[in-house]
Amino acid sequence: MNIIVCLKQVPDTEAQIKIAGDAKSIVTDDIKWVMNPYDEFGVEEALKTKEKFGGEVTVIGLGPKRVTETIRTALAMGADKGILICDDAADGSDSIAVAKALAAAIKGMEYDLIFTGQRGVDDDLGVVGASVAEFLDIPQLSLIEDVEFAEDGKSVKVKRPVEGEVLTIESSLPVLITTQKGLNEPRYASLPGIMKAKKKPLDQKTLSDLGLDASDFGEGARKLKIVELLSPPARSAGKIIEGESPQEKAAELARLLHEEAKLL
Repeated sequence: MNIIVCLKQVPDTEAQIKIAGDAKSIVTDDIKWVMNPYDEFGVEEALKTKEKFGGEVTVIGLGPKRVTETIRTALAMGADKGILICDDAADGSDSIAVAKALAAAIKGMEYDLIFTGQRGVDDDLGVVGASVAEFLDIPQLSLIEDVEFAEDGKSVKVKRPVEGEVLTIESSLPVLITTQKGLNEPRYASLPGIMKAKKKPLDQKTLSDLGLDASDFGEGARKLKIVELLSPPARSAGKIIEGESPQEKAAELARLLHEEAKLL
């Protein structure tokens, strides 16, 4: 089974994010970049599927040269080869343009299955997976927390949480699945895996290589434009409720909620 995983490189979730002077971007000088956590579940599920059915896992990412590090991480986990779409014209592209580039790279490949994270933890939009499936004209199954393949490897049954219940969906292949927490526990890259990753193939492609028009990418072509980034408002200090007994404290809390907070 040939499996593709679409990856995104994002700021470390523990990084301190600062808004840049243009109020439309963030300061990236000192940021540590990592694989999007939701994409890690996609890589792990792809590797588990390969271990069961055989085949090959290819990881694809779009962005500057530093995205190579994230692709190498997936290769160290066990993926077989990587593709980096790297083109200055793509800088600042929105989710639709990113999906268009990823789909263009995938169209020329043989594949049975595509995994990608259900959303990126930076923009938090959840658009790319569905858009890739639309460009490729294949089904997409989103927010999946359980994947079960038929013994012949030609169809898949998945489970998706829906308002406290579970929705079970079946689909033939090829299909795109967006992954989320709870699907699996991503493995760590072993030292031998890291060493092997250095020798695994990693191709680099430009928009032109994929037959795409550069004018459809970049800041100027965005359908969704960032108007302004604002820091969260500063939180006021908390208030300690005084009282000699729990009953007095409860009464004082009720008074404050009624008279000051206007919540009661």
